[in-house]
Amino acid sequence: MAALALTAGAQTQAPDGGITPEMMKSIKSAYKGTPADKAIFNAISNNDINKLAVNTASKNNFDTHFSHRVPSKGITNQRSSGRCWLFTGLNVLRAQAMAEHKLPKIEFSQNYNFFWDQLEKANLFLQGIIDTSDKPMDDKTVDWLFRNPLSDGGQFTGISDNLMKYGVVPAEVMLETNSSNSTGRMSNLIGLKLKEYGLELRDMAAAKAKPADLKKRKTEMLGEVYRMLALNLGEPPTEFVWTRKDASGKPVDTRTYTPQSFYKEYIGNNLKDNYVMLMNDPSREFYKLYEIEYDRHAYDGKNWTYVNLPIEEIKGMAIASIKDSTAMYFSCDVGKFYDRERGVLDVDYLDYGSLFGTTFGMDKKQRILTHSSGSSHAMTLVAVDLDENGVPRKWMVENSWGPGANDGHLIMTDKWFDEYMFRLVVDKKYLTPKAAEVLKQKPQTLPAWDPMFADEL
Repeated sequence: MAALALTAGAQTQAPDGGITPEMMKSIKSAYKGTPADKAIFNAISNNDINKLAVNTASKNNFDTHFSHRVPSKGITNQRSSGRCWLFTGLNVLRAQAMAEHKLPKIEFSQNYNFFWDQLEKANLFLQGIIDTSDKPMDDKTVDWLFRNPLSDGGQFTGISDNLMKYGVVPAEVMLETNSSNSTGRMSNLIGLKLKEYGLELRDMAAAKAKPADLKKRKTEMLGEVYRMLALNLGEPPTEFVWTRKDASGKPVDTRTYTPQSFYKEYIGNNLKDNYVMLMNDPSREFYKLYEIEYDRHAYDGKNWTYVNLPIEEIKGMAIASIKDSTAMYFSCDVGKFYDRERGVLDVDYLDYGSLFGTTFGMDKKQRILTHSSGSSHAMTLVAVDLDENGVPRKWMVENSWGPGANDGHLIMTDKWFDEYMFRLVVDKKYLTPKAAEVLKQKPQTLPAWDPMFADEL
């Protein structure tokens, strides 16, 4: 009854900060109900807001020519999975392999590396539980671990650690399955099992189990995870026969490979040492090195480390890489101002301000601070269109959503690139001296739950 009385009282006498009758009168006066307001209401109530907000003028005379483009062939499709980071990394390396070995085409098996990624992430979670077993369940790190036991998303360190350890195989050696194309059910079930195992390990630690016993039990748990993965994805090959063919399809060479020997022959890069991630995050200090705690794909892998730089400096390195026919791992906030029919990302495409008679004035820094924008998807940066003064007009990425507009590529205006591009991985040989100097710094550690560092899907 007391609660009801309080509620009733609140309706007659609002505390400071509540909406009073006088305030409500002022609020309601903002809507005039003019003929224009009524027309907009009629339109919005019967149509998709995005269709009404389309700025038709932005479509006029949109040129799809690019002055500089990295050769690539064949569009991949991640389907209903969050593996864009894996498709992007393998697509970057695929372009290099085709150029260096004069291959007419090749595609690496995403399913093969995804299997090992899921097993390594399971181990990362279980070992993290052991490492934090002396902390209470409501500890921030423990809570984060149980919230994130397994994910099909990721970022570039997942590429470098995975491929350097497990190698690669051609796509036809380990084909996609229903569970690799649609990962949700499998990931949820394995994640549920991992949470159960996490509680068991904490109970063992609380009972003063020896480290050797915890390790033994963890290994048994990983055996069960391996079995579940094999039932969903197939068991990864340890050896296979592959025939290299020329442009006409004629066999050139047939050999027996291991995944590691195939990687060494057709990729060979030291991904951990030769590449660096660049970030454009104006909410944090530029020319600083940052490291994300626990943001890695393997317990013995490398935490995500990046150099935070102004956008113009990142553009210069991207242009240098493209001019040298080297594609790059790229990630952005792909859902913003996206014209699906044309495959175009353009901040002028949707004019919400004119539709609602207001403004949406936050800049990139403010959108980051208010959780309004962040990197959501990884793709392969392959082209730039420069004007006569070398200034970029637009950019193009190879996507992993299958065939579509622009043969499966997305085109972004330079203005969109400024506002919604976040991460780029470049070969260190393209770094400016000032950016290279930042790598000598001791990185500032940021927490794994920082909203800017969710996995790309």
